[in-house]
Amino acid sequence: MKVKVLSRSEEKDTKETSTDIVKSHKNLDPNLHPLERPREYMRALNSVKIDKLFAKPFVASLTGHHDGIFTMRRHHNTINCFASGACDGEVKIWNLTTLSERSTIKAHEGYVRGLSFSWEENKLFTCGEDQTVKIWKLDPIDHQCDGEVVSVFRGKHSFTSVDCQRYTNTFATSGINVEIWDANRASPMQTLSWGHASVSRVRFNPIETHVLASCTSDREVILYDTRQQSPAQKLITQMRSNSIAWNPQISHMLALANEDENAYQYDIRKLNKAMSVHRDHVGAVLDVDYAPTGREIVTGSYDKTIRIFTNEQYNSREVYFTNRMQRIFSVLYTGDANFVLSGSDDMNIRVWKANATAMLGPLSSKQFSDKNYKEKLQEKFSEIPQLKTIKDHRRVPKAIYKKRYVKNVVHVSKERREEKQRKFSKQNLGPKKKLLSQHTITVEK
Repeated sequence: MKVKVLSRSEEKDTKETSTDIVKSHKNLDPNLHPLERPREYMRALNSVKIDKLFAKPFVASLTGHHDGIFTMRRHHNTINCFASGACDGEVKIWNLTTLSERSTIKAHEGYVRGLSFSWEENKLFTCGEDQTVKIWKLDPIDHQCDGEVVSVFRGKHSFTSVDCQRYTNTFATSGINVEIWDANRASPMQTLSWGHASVSRVRFNPIETHVLASCTSDREVILYDTRQQSPAQKLITQMRSNSIAWNPQISHMLALANEDENAYQYDIRKLNKAMSVHRDHVGAVLDVDYAPTGREIVTGSYDKTIRIFTNEQYNSREVYFTNRMQRIFSVLYTGDANFVLSGSDDMNIRVWKANATAMLGPLSSKQFSDKNYKEKLQEKFSEIPQLKTIKDHRRVPKAIYKKRYVKNVVHVSKERREEKQRKFSKQNLGPKKKLLSQHTITVEK
C-alpha cells in the first residue's frame, strides 16, 4: 500500500523577516467550494446596504456671498483653488483645502456673468453687465488677489460669458455676438456671428484649442474655428440650451444643459443626433460640467437638485438636495474629480462628494483592498434585482417625485399615441424617430 504524505520545505514556508507575507495553501477547485457564489452574493448585498446606510455626501457649505451665486470656475493648475461670481458684482477666490476664502473682489456693477482663469499665467478674467471685461493679477503662490486690475476692456454691450484659450493670450466673450480678444489689445481681433440672436455662453475646446462653441437664445448651438472668419456649423434644437461644456479627454464630445429638463451629449462630427440623453430632472437644466476624467457629467437644475450622470446612462447615478438649497445656477467638478461644487440662489456654495459612499482622508492598504473587493463584488452581482433596487434607490422631495411620475406618464402615453397613429393612420407618417434624434431639428454648415 502506497501512502502519499505532504512534504514541504522548511525554507519555502518560513518567513525570512517579520514583514513577509505568510503563504497560504488553498485549493481553488470550484467543486470543493459549492457555497462560494451564495457567500459572495451575501457579501455584495451587505456591502450595498452598509454603503447606503453610511453614505454622507454633503461635506461643507461655503458662506460669504451676499447674493445668489451665478457662475463658478476652477483653476486649471491648482486643485484646491476656484472662483465664484455673485449677482451683486462680487467675486470670491476660495481655498478648498481649508474651506475658506482667499480674496474678495468688488469686480463689477450688477451681475458677474462670466469667470475664467488663464492657462499659463496667474490671472483671473471676469465679465459683467457693466459692459467691461477685467483682468485681475493673482499671487503665484497662494492665488490671492489684492484688487489690482491689470487691464479693462470695454465693449459696446453687456457680456454674458468669457473663456480663455489654452497656450495663448487670447480670450473669447459672448453677448450680442462672439468676440475674440487679445489680452494686449484694447479692441477685439475678430467678431463672429451667425443670425441675430444674442449669445448666452461661449467655451473654448481644451484640446482642439482653435475650436469654440456657443449657445444662443434662439435655440442654436454654433461651432467656430478662430482660424477662419466665419462659423463652421450650427445645430438648431427643439428648445434653448442654457450652458455648454467640452469633454476634457475627448476633443469632439460636447455636453448641453437644455431648457427641456434634459442634458445632452453630442459628437460634433455628427450633430444630426445626440450621443446620449439624460432625462431625470423635472426643471430646466441651468448648468453642466464634465468631470476631469471625461466619464461623468454633473448638472444643476431649476428643480433645486444636482444630478451626476455617467456618459452612457439614461438615469442619474446620484441626486443631491437639501431643504434650504434653492435653484442651482452653477455646478463644478473639482480638479481631482472627487468633489462637486454647487452655487445656488440662497447665497451658499456647497461641497459634495462625487461618490456619496467614499471615505475622506488617506486609506490604509487593508481599507484600500477591502474597498476594491466590495466594488468588484457589487459589479459582479449588479444585475440581481434585489441588489440593484437597493443600490439605485434615491430619496427625493415629494414635489419632485410627483413631477417625475407625471413626466414619465406623459412620455409613455406620447410614445403609445404616436405608435397607434403610425399603425392606423392612412397617412404615411414614416419610421419612428429615435429618442436620440428627437432633440435635433436641423444642422447647417
